[in-house]
Amino acid sequence: MEPHFVVPFPMMFLITLWLLLAHHAKAESSTYVVHMDKSLMPQLFASHHDWYESIIHSIDLAIADDPSKQQELKLVYTYDDAMHGFSAVLSSEELETLKKVHGFVTAYPDRSATIDTTHTFEFLSLDTPGGIWNASNFGDGVIVGLIDTGIWPESDSFRDDGMSRNIPSKWKGTCEPGQDFDASLCNFKLIGARYFNKGVKAANPNVTISMNSARDTQGHGSHTSSTVAGNYVNDASFFGYAKGVARGVAPQAMLAMYKVLWDEGRQASDVLAGMDQAIADGVDVISISLGFDDVPLYEDPVAIAAFAAMEKGVLVSSSAGNEGPEVGTLHNGIPWVLTVAAGTIDRTFGSLALGNGETIVGWTLFAANSLVENFPLIYNKNLSACNSVKLLSEAATRGIIICDAFDSVSVFDQIDLVTAASVVGAVFISEDPRLIETGRLFSPSIVINPSDAPSVIKYAKRVENPFASINFQQTFVGIKPAPAAAYYTSRGPSPSYQGILKPDVMAPGSNVLAAFVPNKPSARIGTNVFLSSDYNFLSGTSMACPHASGVAALLKAAHPDWSAAAIRSALVTTANPFDNTQSPIRDNGNPLQYASPLAMGAGEIDPNKALDPGFIYDATPQDYVNLLCALGYTQNQILTITRSNFYKCADNPSSDLNYPSFIVLYSNKTRSLVQKFRRTVTNVGDGAATYRVKVKQPKGAVVKVSPETLSFGYKNEKQNYSVTIKYRRNTKEKITFGDIVWVEDGGARKVRSPIVVAPSEIA
Repeated sequence: MEPHFVVPFPMMFLITLWLLLAHHAKAESSTYVVHMDKSLMPQLFASHHDWYESIIHSIDLAIADDPSKQQELKLVYTYDDAMHGFSAVLSSEELETLKKVHGFVTAYPDRSATIDTTHTFEFLSLDTPGGIWNASNFGDGVIVGLIDTGIWPESDSFRDDGMSRNIPSKWKGTCEPGQDFDASLCNFKLIGARYFNKGVKAANPNVTISMNSARDTQGHGSHTSSTVAGNYVNDASFFGYAKGVARGVAPQAMLAMYKVLWDEGRQASDVLAGMDQAIADGVDVISISLGFDDVPLYEDPVAIAAFAAMEKGVLVSSSAGNEGPEVGTLHNGIPWVLTVAAGTIDRTFGSLALGNGETIVGWTLFAANSLVENFPLIYNKNLSACNSVKLLSEAATRGIIICDAFDSVSVFDQIDLVTAASVVGAVFISEDPRLIETGRLFSPSIVINPSDAPSVIKYAKRVENPFASINFQQTFVGIKPAPAAAYYTSRGPSPSYQGILKPDVMAPGSNVLAAFVPNKPSARIGTNVFLSSDYNFLSGTSMACPHASGVAALLKAAHPDWSAAAIRSALVTTANPFDNTQSPIRDNGNPLQYASPLAMGAGEIDPNKALDPGFIYDATPQDYVNLLCALGYTQNQILTITRSNFYKCADNPSSDLNYPSFIVLYSNKTRSLVQKFRRTVTNVGDGAATYRVKVKQPKGAVVKVSPETLSFGYKNEKQNYSVTIKYRRNTKEKITFGDIVWVEDGGARKVRSPIVVAPSEIA
């Protein structure tokens, strides 16, 4: 309803604005782009510039009236051609006030034209002054081994500019020559490259290997390698999207590629050989974005090789799999590895600009530099379903077609039909994570959120000559809420062993930009035009894993004496369970729910906090052997994993591993149960510290921790505590979760362990 004024509008406008601003609290400010409806400009003002300036001037006066508000507001720009509105430095409270001003349309944070690609280093706050990058010297001296599809050594991400010329003396690897891969292609960034395909050849005796070398033909290995430790690359982008400086999580770390995945097959024997060689060569971290489903630990090549790596202090970081959102689909649920789930990033691409000045940030990765500017915006009953190529073709050149959301036709079908019809432009309405996280658009089009659709449709239906523009090659960061657990990320419990909470942590995995092979299509236009790019967006836990691997490399550089279990513990206990709105992370696979630890583990990795976790949960090889003994594994099964008779089962082996998280499994026939855990923690802080426990109870459970206070007198001191969880079955919620948080006196550190209660039958 329009307001009624009893005094002249311009005066009431200024009085109202003054009153609204007079008592607002000043908060941290940012630059915002504010869209205004110019048609509603009061007649008092001679120009739009005067109108916008009066708004900012009124805010300035309100601030000056309060001495406690020191930051001056600034009108940065006023706009009248590209858009109607202005940009200004505003606090969130001031922005909320402006939203109440007559004529306000929308606003969003200003974004830099040049951003860092993948953007994930920024999203993970790796660039924080005095943070883990500086403490680890960006991973200098650490060697990361990739078990993957090979590498494209000519990529700028693998140049050795600025790299240390001192390869660690422990390094025993080599650059193995092969087809289209000369040993001279290795350098001080890519210090090793080997390939293993005897397993593929054995399984397929008549096979011809198309690229018999460590050279990548699929793009997967190049992508993961550059994510872990790619060098700095200026002006990297995917056809103009996310343009900026590309870099890996640990840009000074060294890389070694072990190609085990082939166009002709993927054999466990080759994987095992590659991991075996990586350990022998002297890598510090192994990043493996693959896994094996439905195999016991003693038949899993990753589990077997990872045990040997763990013995030598090498952390193995692995992907959880892409079989979500069903529970119990996770692979690599191995007790002695780090298992990484995938989350979304606070970034999107493209916008829809309406003729009334409203701009809607949407999503598109259409690869061509298309110009869809000031075209008629079409919405009618015959076309809105976008389910007929004939009708779409008839309207193809008339303008931008709005494809409404219908239960009878999926947005994926609409995209295919619009592409086949070669329309000049289209607007799809969807928030389906399968599209936003892993999909592509093949025509000049954009996807908008259903919450934005009413204003677009209203404008198209009620204005006599509606028009709009689709802006491509735009990148917006700071999108909220983020992260969310990706819909595809595989959920625990692990079928190979349910008694350990997996995954461990979550890392960015959706639409990650990194190096790619330039001779393989990475984009499609229309139905038959394919384009290649040196950098490509990929999604999956394969992309999340190298983020965690990179952070592990940084931690190894900063704490070379830490065990693999200590590094994993630091990542788990400092992970963030909240998104950038400070709400619990949501689950895109179950949109109405918060993500459980079975989807995201402890939460999103927080590299800077992991650098100084307070205390850690360590574990020795013997601890894992005792677990296997408690599970009833035979001597031969254990030997398959440990490779040695050196290890013996303890007299009373326990399956209660010293792990930084807790899982309680109940039978569907069980009404209640009591489970006890015991933990030993090691102080890795500089000296004395005292921690007090806070518990968030899972629904239906009572959690008791004893003692409730842990006091450390010196570094590396150990303390014990026990946890008792009493659970009465909740008929409404099968999976419930909470956490145990140890808070240091003074609040400097918080050590958090997630708790989940779930039925054992789901895996």
